[in-house]
Amino acid sequence: MNDTVLKKLGLAVLETECAAVDALKSRIDDDFVRACHFMLECEGRVVVIGMGKSGHVGGKIAATLASTGTPAFFVHPGEASHGDLGMITSKDVVLALSNSGETDEILTILPIIKRLHVPLISLTGNPDSTLARAASVNIHVGVQKEACPLDLAPTASTTAALAMGDALAISLLEVRGFTADDFARSHPGGKLGRRLLLLIDDLLHTGERVPKVPSGTLICDALLEMTQKGLGTTAIVDEHDSVLGIFTDGDLRRALDHDIDLHKTPIDEVMTRKPTLISPGLLAAEALQIMDAGKFNALLVVDADKRLIGALNMHDLLRAGVV
Repeated sequence: MNDTVLKKLGLAVLETECAAVDALKSRIDDDFVRACHFMLECEGRVVVIGMGKSGHVGGKIAATLASTGTPAFFVHPGEASHGDLGMITSKDVVLALSNSGETDEILTILPIIKRLHVPLISLTGNPDSTLARAASVNIHVGVQKEACPLDLAPTASTTAALAMGDALAISLLEVRGFTADDFARSHPGGKLGRRLLLLIDDLLHTGERVPKVPSGTLICDALLEMTQKGLGTTAIVDEHDSVLGIFTDGDLRRALDHDIDLHKTPIDEVMTRKPTLISPGLLAAEALQIMDAGKFNALLVVDADKRLIGALNMHDLLRAGVV
């Protein structure tokens, strides 16, 4: 056994599985469409069942459906005959996976499913099997051979079933008009969810944590405020807390280039007037875009009257996982 042989074996597996998925193209037919309609018209949830490797695939299909706008969950058929059948209601649709179509645990609960008068969609490798014949609609996901050299271990067949499950889920997603915002709401812990749902209001430095100094403050005192608040910037405000300008690390470097006396010069002479200001309620991702476009490291947040509400910088966005 050498490295070349291992590569050859791995390549053979991928070629077999690619062929299995490619063969599914001809199975996107009227039965596929009927299955989609059953799930689109479902008033309850899609209940996915499967044993063994088909069960693992079924769990993934159920998760994909649920996260893309089609409420779904997985029920183990072995547990179903011991009470879990109570999870299935008359408003549901059942999606059953079995390569042979003769899985005992699924066949055992078929009469109960039929008695509920719910649509039964099957994904089988044998369109003449008991499960396929009992189903309201069967989608053929059979393969010519498994990638396993013994033609025993479920490999190409599970890949084909998984791919067909994805085809169903994504087709439903498109028809439902499921958006990135919808996806984010079901994935609030993921990076996409944070980018599409997180507001700057959740990240702002407010109250005593906001760096600000009154107009007329000496640069040296403004630097103390910047150091204490740790945002690399400070707002310059009037007596009503309205923003007159901003002073940043960049402004400091430019002031030093001009040999300005930090202990005698008012901050007003070196601050950036008319800074970019943002309003509360803005998405954190939008604030990031503003920072990127303007090469800013920090932004001030104001109300409708330009009164200072808070501040945030790039580190806040980094910590929140928006960047």
